[in-house]
Amino acid sequence: MKIISYNVNGIRAALKKDFIGWLKSANPDVICLQEIKAMKDQLDMAIFEEAGYIYNYWYSAQKKGYSGVAILSKIEPNHVEFGTGIESMDFEGRNIRADFDGVSVMSLYLPSGTNAARLSHKFEYMDMFQEYINSLKKDIPNLVICGDYNICHEEIDIHNPKMKGVSGFLPEEREWLGKFIDNGFTDSFRFIHPETQTFSWWSYRANSRANNKGWRLDYALVSKPLQENIKRAVILTEAVHSDHCPILVEIEN
Repeated sequence: MKIISYNVNGIRAALKKDFIGWLKSANPDVICLQEIKAMKDQLDMAIFEEAGYIYNYWYSAQKKGYSGVAILSKIEPNHVEFGTGIESMDFEGRNIRADFDGVSVMSLYLPSGTNAARLSHKFEYMDMFQEYINSLKKDIPNLVICGDYNICHEEIDIHNPKMKGVSGFLPEEREWLGKFIDNGFTDSFRFIHPETQTFSWWSYRANSRANNKGWRLDYALVSKPLQENIKRAVILTEAVHSDHCPILVEIEN
């Protein structure tokens, strides 16, 4: 199963940049989208279906033009779970999961910590998410959590490791992500590329992408029972529909 995860920073804007042409070329079995910034009724489902993704599921934020996640698949899932059932997590449309034979795939969009209030919400979200996943793994041990975690885990994951006072690279955020991974997951990219520095997000400011002053915020975390099934993990830096780029993981299922 080839899985791609992509924070598109607005699916309607990405579509205007030939997202569909790129999607056909990349040809994943499943693609997880984050920050779709659209309601389903604002999109033409036919264009996704014509690209081969007849099974597409959208979980938007209550606030229009904000957040939201989706899963598009060529394979019919056995079940799709919209949200977590925790209201304070779900009103911004940040979690959707599709269960297939042998593996479940989640699209996750963790909050950013742009100010004190949002940072507090982010930490609350992370704590609740950890508890939610702890419970979920009891019933669904084969889990791939793809998405924008809005955290750089290690110094190798950021262009300037001195930025320790900035949300996304705060010691507390990094510690949480480390513990989350250690609690039963494998960072698929780092598993395949232990010493490679590749980023998945660049600020629109100061020509950051051209200068490769980026952050690795996007991860495909694979639960430990599937670790040996990881065949490939790549960051697709050539895709330019967003300030993020897609990430890919291939699982032998």
